[in-house]
Amino acid sequence: MLNFFRRRKHQVLVVGLDCAPPPVLFQTSAEHSLGLKDHLPNLSRLVDEGIYGPLSSSIPCITVPAWTSMLASKDPGVLGFYGFRNRADHSYDRMTIATANAIHEKRVWDILTEADKTSIVVGVPQTYPVQPLKGHLISSFLTPSTQRQYTFPNDLRFEIDRVLDGRDYDVDVPQFRTDDKSHLLQQIQEMTEKRFQVIKYLLREKPWDLFMFVEIGLDRLHHGMWKFWDPAHPKHEPGNPYQEAIPDYYRYLDRELGELLGMLDDDAVVLVTSDHGAQAMEGGIVINEWLRREGLLVLKDEPRYQGIIPFEKVEVDWEKTTAWGAGGYYARIFMNVEGREPQGKIPASKYEKTRDHLKELIESLPDHTGRPMNSVAFKPQDLYRQVRNVAPDLMVYFGNLRWRSVGSFGLPDIYTFENDLGPDDANHAQDGVFILWDPRHNHRGKYVEGLQLMDVAPTILDLMGVGVPPDMQGRVMAR
Repeated sequence: MLNFFRRRKHQVLVVGLDCAPPPVLFQTSAEHSLGLKDHLPNLSRLVDEGIYGPLSSSIPCITVPAWTSMLASKDPGVLGFYGFRNRADHSYDRMTIATANAIHEKRVWDILTEADKTSIVVGVPQTYPVQPLKGHLISSFLTPSTQRQYTFPNDLRFEIDRVLDGRDYDVDVPQFRTDDKSHLLQQIQEMTEKRFQVIKYLLREKPWDLFMFVEIGLDRLHHGMWKFWDPAHPKHEPGNPYQEAIPDYYRYLDRELGELLGMLDDDAVVLVTSDHGAQAMEGGIVINEWLRREGLLVLKDEPRYQGIIPFEKVEVDWEKTTAWGAGGYYARIFMNVEGREPQGKIPASKYEKTRDHLKELIESLPDHTGRPMNSVAFKPQDLYRQVRNVAPDLMVYFGNLRWRSVGSFGLPDIYTFENDLGPDDANHAQDGVFILWDPRHNHRGKYVEGLQLMDVAPTILDLMGVGVPPDMQGRVMAR
């Protein structure tokens, strides 16, 4: 296929829509009633004139590590982190947070800095603590507080104060798992409006070759409001007062995108991408209670619960325990191996046999009605080029991500329909979205399949005329 972009060096605008799913933005054979494409004129134009398709995420398909996997073109095993919180070592209780300090691979803007090109980066996860680049950076929702340095250069924060007339810049909403949906909507709208105000200021006032931003508000809205919108959600109530909240937000994002497009030079290429998709959450599997009932996790005292108790608050009899788990949108299973963990129970010679048995048990677990759940338990060594740091022994998609993992004790059954961390209506889906639009070449809505998250970084570099490092795992997308 001819590469129409070859030998031309473009400015590139990357619009990151955290959690955007293909069935909402695209009209394909897989589409269902949630499709909004016809109501989003600017995104529709990019789809109809560009190249688009589903973008398979990392495994696990969660914000950390997905955005970094996309922008470094390295899989989570090479990156060495498998979620926001990771085991620091093989002890039972030491965890580390995957901040920017955990990233030891170059991301796109690091490579562009070395090539003397200028980047503006806004809201991309794992950019705190902030690190220097050629250009400007505003860190993401993982920033503890804007009272700390959250911009590069530091003086940019004072420009933001002036742009917002002294209002605080919001890296996130304080709590998206809340029953106060009206307040949640207000917070998300105010946060996003301020972000676009700053983005438009940077587009007008600062030089750039790459401009990338990620809007986290969409993720927060999906998790907080999905049941109000999706008629297939088990908790959906037709005619509820928030039924248009998600469509209204998409329409707002589309209007803002239209303004950004009007500010671009004629040669600027636009990429729209997401780190993963979204889907209705049917329920949760209480992973540690299930392991306890299977005799694989032993507590020192028979549980007498009064309310939900985090796993960290119970006393585990480690000498008798085979495995334990962590909650989240996917489950992480850790095995208690002799010579590896302090009180390991599983002989090293029986590690694979025990892991295979655990995998079989998990994948055969039915749902609450006795029907097959179709869960998948992945071995990291089967997924990644290499496995760095302390990976889970198994990573589990319960019900192909229709169910989440609940790590706490104190729930009455191994199946639950309430989240231990607060209300949450959506789980992630493996496929995110990808759109590539060049104003000088009409691709007439070319639908492509087989795209993977790690293809984004080499494609950006290729568009900008910068060599792709040979150790990147993705490929330049044929255009």
